[in-house]
Amino acid sequence: MAVLALLVNSCGGTGNLSLGTPVVTLSDSNGDFTSYSVTVTGITLTRTDGYAPLLPPFLNGYSERVDFTRLCDVAELLEAPALASGTYTSASITLDYSTAIIAVDVNGQSQTATVVDSSGKAVTSMTVSVKFDSAYPLVVTQGKSTRLALDFDLAASNSINLSTSPPTVTVKPFLVLTAKPVDTKTIRARGTFLTVNPGTTSYVMNVRPLYDQVSNVGALTVQTSAQTYFNVNGTAYIGAAGLAAMMNLPVVDTLVATYGTLGDLSGITPVFNATAVYAGTSLENGLQDHVSGVITARSGDTLTVHGATYAARFSNAPLFANDATVNVGSSTIVSEDGRAATGLNKASISVGQQIDASGQGSVDSTGKIITLDATAGQVRLAPTSLWGSLNSATPASMTVNLLALGDYAPAAFNFAGTGTASGSDAVAASYVVNTGSIDQSATAAGTLLKANGFVSAFGSAPPDFDAMSVTPGSAVGSQLIVEWGSGGATAPFTTYTSAGLVVDLTNTHLGTTHLIRTGPASVGITTSPLISFDPATLQLAIGNATSLSVFNTAAGFLSQLTTTLNGSTAVFKLVAVGQYDAAANTFQASRINIALE
Repeated sequence: MAVLALLVNSCGGTGNLSLGTPVVTLSDSNGDFTSYSVTVTGITLTRTDGYAPLLPPFLNGYSERVDFTRLCDVAELLEAPALASGTYTSASITLDYSTAIIAVDVNGQSQTATVVDSSGKAVTSMTVSVKFDSAYPLVVTQGKSTRLALDFDLAASNSINLSTSPPTVTVKPFLVLTAKPVDTKTIRARGTFLTVNPGTTSYVMNVRPLYDQVSNVGALTVQTSAQTYFNVNGTAYIGAAGLAAMMNLPVVDTLVATYGTLGDLSGITPVFNATAVYAGTSLENGLQDHVSGVITARSGDTLTVHGATYAARFSNAPLFANDATVNVGSSTIVSEDGRAATGLNKASISVGQQIDASGQGSVDSTGKIITLDATAGQVRLAPTSLWGSLNSATPASMTVNLLALGDYAPAAFNFAGTGTASGSDAVAASYVVNTGSIDQSATAAGTLLKANGFVSAFGSAPPDFDAMSVTPGSAVGSQLIVEWGSGGATAPFTTYTSAGLVVDLTNTHLGTTHLIRTGPASVGITTSPLISFDPATLQLAIGNATSLSVFNTAAGFLSQLTTTLNGSTAVFKLVAVGQYDAAANTFQASRINIALE
């Protein structure tokens, strides 16, 4: 009854007691940012009869601080509130940039940017209205749940000028909100633990997203399995043992974060299928502060953490710094996310590893120098991404020319001390990866590869990295980005038909950005590929910083594009996501966003 009462009270003022649950997720598409921290102050949905509720927690005057760069690979479950049933055809999202922390990557270092609007003025609050595809509106059904996905396209939303000091970012928010999402990202659901359901393998939690310290915006039933990884108060478990440890947690305000996918949505309380669960002191809490980022150097027991997010206890507005200092010791609890590894200690923490560390933090008077004492705290080693060009491989090992580690270029790292002896430290040009049973020996030299895994323990290299997966760059997916300057282009395409779009690269307004990016590797476009439509999954959008329309069919998108390109409306940016075939010079897109001036 308590969960039902919470859901009903979340509805926000309507006499209609026919309620359903929109499960709102938040993510972004990649851009060139190391931090993009803004405040979401409101999300309003509009029903066909004009009813326009402001969703919680915003209806209570609360806001949510979001660093969108942290949502490239993982989507955040923002809320699962009760909502009056009906058909909702549009939404509006309000962003507050007045205290934004936006930083760009300049040669491996984060530089905080000057943020302006299209007229060159400081940015405050901006509201974007989004119209759903008329064939795929948000239908909220009594007693059922349904997903609503919000994607912030960082590449389409901003123009970066690196010729100024500091860099200048011109903001033109491009937000896609759809009831028919095409992404397959892992979802993170954070909130407060309620109870383990007796006699089952599930538990119930209230949603409290991001760094929120006070809200409860809907309930979830979390279904676990025999393979689910648990980290409860720094101790790793697998399956039933983890659920048993959850039963000993205090019910009052114990935080839990669950990673996985949405499951059964046939009831008013959505079901979430968990692959990993973190609870208690393994998350931010009232006793400890947290620093997350990538280790770029280690000297003794002192770690330099690059691209650092600092979450102070009881704060819902984390700080960002180019670098932070984390101190570890023999009492530091060390664990690996997703693996119930044993024997881990401070020596397991090495350069290149992505971490989440907890302990006692301090910030200097400028708010820039961040230090965390984790000698009596915890360090979670998170799976880290690696991009490289293959040099050579054997059935169980490969050597790559490292292009990025944890999303940062090799120039950011000091590998001193990573090797077993002098001369064996990791070298970016010949970075050694243990691939185990993943055989890359038949892969051609020069192939772009992405690996996920863990950096080898400090002082133990080579190998430098232990890969859990290796994927060709061509299978990961790419972004095609074209930007027009001088007020944009009114005729940006030579053709746009059901076969696809072809960009006019001779247009006099074409800017310096016209490329295809796969991970950290970019290839300039000199001849436009045919940008075709993925026949299986399609999410398309056209609009500007105040209003845009979403389409899930090529026909509707092309009709709107024809109406838009009337000779007076200019296109600022094109961002497509999909698979590039260099031999055929085709780009099959699952997503296309066209941002207007």
